[in-house]
Amino acid sequence: MKTVLHIEGMSCDHCVRHVKDALEEIAGVNAISISLAAKTATVEHEALVSPDVLKQAVEDADYHVARIG
Repeated sequence: MKTVLHIEGMSCDHCVRHVKDALEEIAGVNAISISLAAKTATVEHEALVSPDVLKQAVEDADYHVARIG
């Protein structure tokens, strides 16, 4: 599966790394692509990983998910 998270609060490469690290800790996440310019994270993951789990990981890293999809 693929989920796109629209993230507010990312402003630099450090922010991108912080978000990527948070998402990589989730079991079942296979690949992550983050665009600082578009402020999105595209996550390829197993079906057992819900978009809400991805959102929570980003928000636990102190960023806001404006929308999913």
